[in-house]
Amino acid sequence: MKNEHWLDQPKNIKLLWRGFIAVLALTVLAEFVVHLHPHFEVEGLFGFHAAYGFVVCLLMIVFAKGLGLLLKRPDSYYADSEKDGGNE
Repeated sequence: MKNEHWLDQPKNIKLLWRGFIAVLALTVLAEFVVHLHPHFEVEGLFGFHAAYGFVVCLLMIVFAKGLGLLLKRPDSYYADSEKDGGNE
């Protein structure tokens, strides 16, 4: 019988998600305890850094998807050169 990886089990995935969300929530809540020294006034808003990181991450994903659409090749891209002998 094939041994399953521990990440293949749904209960472990749920546990990881809950752990990640707890760490993120604790990071945001730490702003109540840690004194921030904002350079700009907007940085002093509660949860600004978490929201900024989330938005920038989304923008990077959208940019990467768009770049992938621009640069992708057809599935048969390498198969055509193999038929010709592969010397190009």
